[in-house]
Amino acid sequence: MNKFNDKVVIVTGGGKGIGLGISRAFAKEGANLVITGRTEATLQAAKEQLEKDFGVKVLAVPADGGKRDQVNNVIAKTVETFGRIDVMVNNAQVSASGVMLADHTTEDFDLAIYSGLYASFFYMQACLPYLKETKGSVLNFASGAGLSGKIGQSSYAAAKEGIRGLSRVAAREWGPMGIRVNVVCPLAATPGLAKWEQEYPELYKNTIRDIPLEHFGDSETEIGPLCVFLASEEAKYITGQTINVDGGVNLRP
Repeated sequence: MNKFNDKVVIVTGGGKGIGLGISRAFAKEGANLVITGRTEATLQAAKEQLEKDFGVKVLAVPADGGKRDQVNNVIAKTVETFGRIDVMVNNAQVSASGVMLADHTTEDFDLAIYSGLYASFFYMQACLPYLKETKGSVLNFASGAGLSGKIGQSSYAAAKEGIRGLSRVAAREWGPMGIRVNVVCPLAATPGLAKWEQEYPELYKNTIRDIPLEHFGDSETEIGPLCVFLASEEAKYITGQTINVDGGVNLRP
């Protein structure tokens, strides 16, 4: 039997890149999905493919995670459609990548904080009543940009480190309710990464040189299954942790 039959997983940014890989990994295990993002056409295309490939039910709801009313709408539609929430995956993030700290504008900083930190905060609060019922799990996404201090990633790193702090507190506050909260820091091979390599080739070379296996993880076959594991009963003893995915190697503090 699949691990997530009849369970419901919300994935922000679930229509492309890492989020789509995570969605596919959960769908393989029988989960019904709610995928969100800012572009409806992207979500609809992903919905059709996921339903075709895995026979699960997928609800696609366009939303800007930095706006609480839109987040609340996603949760309301989820509960209206499925009646439950088992896993909340806060993956989506937008930022001004490659902009040096001295050149950052307030708008650049707000973009990262609202799309990442505030979005995680809003979704976690909105999901809490339903996660209490299912003894569910939250998976938040941070980054090596914050762990190691990547040049040109100041607002992104600040948002991601804020998410890690938020997650550690939530793990302690929500543990007695049976809710687990963990953080994944992925380095994934995605179309966005390919674009980043073209725009910042030296930074890309330095980044992959720091990875022991010099390998970026695959969203569907490496990062997605880790998320499935962390959200499953097999990991019911794990909470408040940051899991680093560097091509399958974890050497960071």
